[in-house]
Amino acid sequence: MMPLPDLVQNLPYLLPETERLDMLRLARTNGVGPINFGRLMCLYGQASVALDALPERMAAAGRSDGVHIPSRSDIEDELERLRKMGGRAILRSDPDYPVLLTHVPDAPPVLFIQGDAKKLSVRSIGVVGARNASSAGIRMSGSLSTELASAGLCVVSGLARGIDSAAHEGALPWGLTVAAIAGGLDYFYPPENAKLQAEIAEKGCIVTEAPLGTVPQARHFPRRNRLIAGMTQGCVIVEAALKSGTLITARLAAQYDRILFSVPGSPLDPRSRGGNDLLRHGAVVTENAQDVLNQLGLHLPPRNPAPWEKGSPQKREFSGFSEPGVRWGNSQEDVPEDLQSVLRKVRPLLSVTPVAVDDVVRHCQFSVSAILTALTELELGGIVEFVPGGRVALLPNR
Repeated sequence: MMPLPDLVQNLPYLLPETERLDMLRLARTNGVGPINFGRLMCLYGQASVALDALPERMAAAGRSDGVHIPSRSDIEDELERLRKMGGRAILRSDPDYPVLLTHVPDAPPVLFIQGDAKKLSVRSIGVVGARNASSAGIRMSGSLSTELASAGLCVVSGLARGIDSAAHEGALPWGLTVAAIAGGLDYFYPPENAKLQAEIAEKGCIVTEAPLGTVPQARHFPRRNRLIAGMTQGCVIVEAALKSGTLITARLAAQYDRILFSVPGSPLDPRSRGGNDLLRHGAVVTENAQDVLNQLGLHLPPRNPAPWEKGSPQKREFSGFSEPGVRWGNSQEDVPEDLQSVLRKVRPLLSVTPVAVDDVVRHCQFSVSAILTALTELELGGIVEFVPGGRVALLPNR
């Protein structure tokens, strides 16, 4: 087996190994989500510098229990475990990071993959739907995915029961399928899909933003849905109830300017009401693969560099943290007297139910950048978390 240092050096990475390890440490630090990761990198330029500043920042944000930053040896051990199971970590700035995901504003800073990374950056389509799918829905998902894969599209889905499983199985003979999962690569969920997950890892690719050891929980699935929406040119909804996780994927796809497709269903079946409602609001009626192929572009956009890759640290745009010398807005009037005045206004607007950051802004008299600064400080303090779709929520018991 190739030792870890040689493995790292022989992969097509653009960053030195030490900086890669520090970026992984930063991404794995509690309180540092995708939004904070980007702001820290923009502000400090290097992950090592951001890590040095992080404990003081979290203390200032009211984090009394300290901050756990994984050591380099912790990350090296995890990378070794990944390697032994045929997986690896790819950073937002790596050339094999999914190209369409680089155009998503809250793209995860690190992904863990198992399989062929090239499948992450080809023309692709999401196919998702109900877990308790009808036999007709399962048949439609499988046959549609077979047609799409035979036409050269990679089918991306969430490896759930029902529609998702049928989508993967339909595309698997061509090796053109990617499964976005909610837990770590070392967990099979649902358990009955263990064999299917292993086959996808062999012929296609498994991708997650959850590190090894993460047991899938309900709060992880919106992040899985973000991957499906962000990695694809469009998303096909086969069956979905009016209030379902599938519609979270549809909403994210719309926010990311992806094309929404929906298979019409019987108005008498509750599993069709969500998809039919999408059709009423402009989704493309989908009865066969050609309905999808007619709408998709033939070429993907170029990779969008990460914000911290654009110019020197002094020239990078930054709209977060109460950093001395960093302007919060476009005029002196945008700058409040102190951060606490913003926090006092913002915190009562938050709850454990995610709310759009835009809604928080509308109810405050401060500038957008000042409010983002306050929310960022609260996230670093372990009080709130940013969730996909430009929303924020209080963490339980906070």
